Amino acid sequence: MKYVDEFRNPQKAKALLREIEKLIARIDICRHRPLSLMEVCGGHTHTIFKFGVETMLPDAVELVHGPGCPVCVLPMGRVDDCVALAETPGVIFTTFGDAMRVPGSKKSLLQAKAGGADVRMVYSPLDALKLARLYPEKEIVFFGLGFETTMPSTALTILQAEREGIRNFSLFCNHITIIPTIKAILDSPELQIDGFLGPGHVSMVIGTRPYRFIAEHYKRPLVIAGFEPLDVLQSVWMLLKQIAEGRCEIENQYNRVVPEDANREALAAVNRVYELREFFEWRGLGSIDHSGVRLRAAYARYDAERKFSVPAIRIADPKSCQCGEVLKGVIKPWECKVFGKACTPEKPLGALMVSSEGACAAYYQFGAIPRQKQGTNAA
Repeated sequence: MKYVDEFRNPQKAKALLREIEKLIARIDICRHRPLSLMEVCGGHTHTIFKFGVETMLPDAVELVHGPGCPVCVLPMGRVDDCVALAETPGVIFTTFGDAMRVPGSKKSLLQAKAGGADVRMVYSPLDALKLARLYPEKEIVFFGLGFETTMPSTALTILQAEREGIRNFSLFCNHITIIPTIKAILDSPELQIDGFLGPGHVSMVIGTRPYRFIAEHYKRPLVIAGFEPLDVLQSVWMLLKQIAEGRCEIENQYNRVVPEDANREALAAVNRVYELREFFEWRGLGSIDHSGVRLRAAYARYDAERKFSVPAIRIADPKSCQCGEVLKGVIKPWECKVFGKACTPEKPLGALMVSSEGACAAYYQFGAIPRQKQGTNAA
């Protein structure tokens, strides 16, 4: 199958691993500690464990799993806001499927649905807009979340609603931005990150230029990576090559998809509809300046936060749940005290065990070998 099989070739993987070993022998840091490379995107995390990439790499390379899952970084209070909107009389609340089971402080959207709220899973914001046409007597709220990857589709849906004069459609906007997130990680004193595997999907929209500050100011290399196992291995090789040669650059391994320049049409829609929030609350990372967006005043009629009464209360995660430490890369999922015990995909305590991009879900589903490699007997 084109663009799949050729990126899963075992012989090419072995050749890349041999070259990685050669590069490690040239890097002085590796004589004292492992190199820490953070993959920012949850899609990369699942590729790493599904295909056993982490177990292929030598011990001198440690992969750190960052906050690249937009569902996972959503604070519990925002989930409670979703439930409050869903339980508002006359509202049909629409959401992507991986947000249905994320626990709030009292219940999830799925539990709210079981209790009688009209919560519906959709595959795109246009599906929600279609419901607004079908049920003009109802208020349709779409739960907009995701990084720059999903911002354009939501923005274009708002513009479509405006063109059609649809007034019973609104957006509960939880879209977030990747650049302030990476900066917050780099500014964290708890972490020592030697390089980054950059997010492929986000970069399809924003291009490569916004990452330049990472190399220029923080002196860390970043390689934008694709999502097949050979993509990840080649990106690791490219990072190690930069480190071995004393370079700090932004490179694009995923150039078959990611342009050097941004997707101008997508960004035009984003800039027209959204403006930056002063700050946004992240699970595990706290409040990060200018890390989220909201609808501009011109589109206030489509803003669920303006249209309805939303509690907007900050709620701490359960003390037993260490989602924050996992999101920041301070600990691995299997080091969390409740991982695989009190917290499972069937009964999750935190969002990381729910989302299809969550690090805990990836470890639980694919991570038995890595946990044994680390010498733990975690369930």
